Amino acid sequence: MTLLAAFEEIIDASGVAPQIEALLPIGVRHRQLRVRTLLAGMMLTQADCRPAHLTRVRGTLTALPAGDQVRLGVTEDWAGGPHLLTCRQTERTFGLVAGALGDDHPGGLPPDRLQRICDALLEASIPAGFKNASRSLAVDWTDLESFSRPPPHGTSDCADPEASWGHRKNNLLRTQDELFYGYYLSAGVMMPEENGPAVPEFARRAAISSCRHDPVRAFAPVLTAMPAHGIPLGDILDDSGYAHRDAGAWATPLRAAGAQLVQDLHPHDRGPKGTHDGAIIANGNLYCPQTPRPLLELGPLARTVTTEQAADHDRKTAELARYKLGRLTADDPGGYHRVACPAAMGKIRCPLRPASMQLDRSRPEILQPPGHPQACCAQQTITVPPDVLAKTAQKHDYPSAAWRRSYARRTGAERGFATAKDPATNDISRGWCRLMGLAPLMLCITTLLIVRNQRILAARNTRQEENQRRAAKGLPPKTRRRRRTTLTALAATAKPP
Repeated sequence: MTLLAAFEEIIDASGVAPQIEALLPIGVRHRQLRVRTLLAGMMLTQADCRPAHLTRVRGTLTALPAGDQVRLGVTEDWAGGPHLLTCRQTERTFGLVAGALGDDHPGGLPPDRLQRICDALLEASIPAGFKNASRSLAVDWTDLESFSRPPPHGTSDCADPEASWGHRKNNLLRTQDELFYGYYLSAGVMMPEENGPAVPEFARRAAISSCRHDPVRAFAPVLTAMPAHGIPLGDILDDSGYAHRDAGAWATPLRAAGAQLVQDLHPHDRGPKGTHDGAIIANGNLYCPQTPRPLLELGPLARTVTTEQAADHDRKTAELARYKLGRLTADDPGGYHRVACPAAMGKIRCPLRPASMQLDRSRPEILQPPGHPQACCAQQTITVPPDVLAKTAQKHDYPSAAWRRSYARRTGAERGFATAKDPATNDISRGWCRLMGLAPLMLCITTLLIVRNQRILAARNTRQEENQRRAAKGLPPKTRRRRRTTLTALAATAKPP
């Protein structure tokens, strides 16, 4: 299948072209460039590693074979003879589409109709055989500069009033963030399930928001709307930038939509953070009041740890899990659930629970129980309200070995942005798209991510064919060599000249 045929199939499967056409005004003169042809031209242009310029879209369409030009309406019979699509006609159709999908009063967030159109296009770019391959998504945001110059100091007038100043990380030798003028691009990339087979890392959802808005709050409704379209949510992998938001902005709505969070906790959210009925609140769980303090203050492993250090860390997190109050019930409609003392559940030995003292001595023992036991020690069970652990609770105990293995999948979001920012393909740095405004940028980004999905699919198919050829010759599948030693370690052991 040719690229043009693949892109046309995606556009037709999404059903967005007729929807957009219905929103456009009916002019006095016939409009030669249709929405379906415009979208196909935008995808073909970016598949050819070209910037998202309308003049290049027109050049791509006019370079198609004569039969495709006639079929797509790039060339039409007019009264004076065959007429070839012009730059002005391309700009006219794109302007009508951006105006119809944009907001009448731009505020820096994508309108519902624009988000629905982009979601449908991205979802249609995922082959049917992979739609149910995984429900896990790695999410992140990155910077997207506007082509507009920022307004002068003390003013707000510029060519792109929806853009705003934002912060981004950089690779410079300094700790502070770098300022840029533009938007935040958020994306959700498909990741394999825990202990599941590998899946292509397709970009499944994306959104753009002005830097004056929180990208976490802007992207949460995009994900929570997926179950209503028949796409259930599974593991949502996110970093501390998402986990540090208040529960109502991220964790609560995603859990209500059926997602399970696997996230890195912000340093301000780690360790003991108060009590509930005497139990210690730490890292999204409730622990026995006599839990050793060093265990509660365990943090995630550094990247440069040795195998011995990792094994010792895993031993400590496994011991910490013995002090955790065990959940007895699922959340009720109000979000409440009940938990029990770890000694009552046979995980530790405690004099306040005489039956637990009959357990073998391989379990931790509470040597100095509290003199005035609170509810968690005096009652068989306690009730946990939804607001106690709403912000930090997640699928695995933090920072256990199970959490570390599951969270390692989050790097797929960074790889997704890396492929979108690769100078060898479509570098989305400033000047890549010279159109201003959220709606034009989001249409261009959506078509770019569709092209990226097709590249990933083509690369996977190539690897599968190569493995089949090797299997026919009796050879094992070809594997990629991975660096086992970090660059920092290599630099430290290098001998001076």
